[in-house]
Amino acid sequence: MGSLSIWHWLIVLLIVVMVFGTKKLKNMGSDLGGAVKGFKDGMKDGSAADAAVPPTPPSQVTNTSAAEDPSTIDVQAKQKS
Repeated sequence: MGSLSIWHWLIVLLIVVMVFGTKKLKNMGSDLGGAVKGFKDGMKDGSAADAAVPPTPPSQVTNTSAAEDPSTIDVQAKQKS
């Protein structure tokens, strides 16, 4: 008694078609299919772009620019005792 038979599903389908109409149901189906296709293409493009770009190493700080710029003040941090 708790499970739904095929006749129950057919009646539910008939009521849904009567309420929404076949044209609106067809449009919803095609919109859903387009959204799924766009999602799959986006996932495929995202993984290809990530694999093509190698990770960049972190930049190292050099002291050569401080010596060239006279407005830069070079200080040495000392530990407080």
